Amino acid sequence: MKVLYFAWVRERIGLEAEEIDLPQGVATVAELAAFLGARGEGYAHAFENPRIVRAALDRRHAKPDTPLGGAREIAFFPPMTGG
Repeated sequence: MKVLYFAWVRERIGLEAEEIDLPQGVATVAELAAFLGARGEGYAHAFENPRIVRAALDRRHAKPDTPLGGAREIAFFPPMTGG
């Protein structure tokens, strides 16, 4: 799965994107965020408060309990405001 990082999530992790193989047992957006958060210091810092990190699966907003299913891409980003 291609994982994209935006804004301060990208800055904390130090990557714009990466390809990962989903480990067994990782089936939802929240489970993927928890898995990523355990990968090292930058990831832990980016996902330290998972309630404020937003996600999109194949360019559609997704809630934490959304199944990853056959998605090809997931993006993680901070909350957005309109203007």
